[in-house]
Amino acid sequence: MTDRALQVVLASVAIPTALFGYLALVEAILRLMPQRQRPRARPWLWLAPALGFLGVFLVLPLLNTIVLSLLDAASRRFVGLDNFGALLGNPVMQIAARNSVVWLVLLTAITVGLGLVMAVLVDRVRFERAAKAILFMPLAMSFVAAGVIWKFMFDYRPPGSPQTGTLNAAVTAFGGTPQPWLVDSPTNTGALILATAWMFTGFCLVILSAGLKGLPGELLEAARIDGATEWQVFRRIIVPLLGPTIAVVTTTMAITALKAFDIVYVMTNGNYDTDVIGTAMYKALFSTRDFGQASAIAVVLLVAVLPFIAWNLRVFRRQEAIR
Repeated sequence: MTDRALQVVLASVAIPTALFGYLALVEAILRLMPQRQRPRARPWLWLAPALGFLGVFLVLPLLNTIVLSLLDAASRRFVGLDNFGALLGNPVMQIAARNSVVWLVLLTAITVGLGLVMAVLVDRVRFERAAKAILFMPLAMSFVAAGVIWKFMFDYRPPGSPQTGTLNAAVTAFGGTPQPWLVDSPTNTGALILATAWMFTGFCLVILSAGLKGLPGELLEAARIDGATEWQVFRRIIVPLLGPTIAVVTTTMAITALKAFDIVYVMTNGNYDTDVIGTAMYKALFSTRDFGQASAIAVVLLVAVLPFIAWNLRVFRRQEAIR
């Protein structure tokens, strides 16, 4: 048996054994406690390993990143907020911030808008399950694979040469001129957003379709009997009732847009003014080896994402309060 196989076997045995051992220990401790304190203590004791993992792998790295953002490039000298000030004059960061705002607006609007329309349409066809499975399928592949696929789709060859890219092949077939979709700005940013929207529209469709299934059918039918058109039913009944679900999907896609990295890295590597915050952080860390600036960008990204997380939690609490 190889060392790797031995490690797999040990992990398969050791982890469940440790888990059950911990649970047995927790119950033994609870039996020693007064009866009145057990209901309060049990959840925290059961969650202690998970909270420990979160602390080690999430909270501590977060605190370390904040500390690094206050140090110089070599993480030796305290510079305060100088790294954050330098970001304002950094041309790469300016382009990245602009593109991230475009991603935030367009990706969220396209995926949520198309997902909602498709959810309503798919709900009326016979092959609903098959349609959902096909539309959701792009999300099952990795971002890298999707980036490679779409890079071939947007591939460009000079006019007169055989076009291997699907889009330019279609353009030339109708007598048009091939376009360097991933080179010209801002077309290239739009192409990257389109590739990401292709992956996530199916995700929005599935979530919104689940919410649509929970709407009272009697209310929709009553509106149609009263003479409401399908557009009126959609705009005045379906959309308001799906408001909490739409809010959750919107915040999820907004966070996805702000965290964009893989598609950009694979398709353009941030060249031709396509950098986003994620690629700017990557370049600061691995190209210029400026740990202070890279950490500062990471903190900026965290601050940008926090409002959407807070909004998501607020919507969730409202839903729980209604229930």
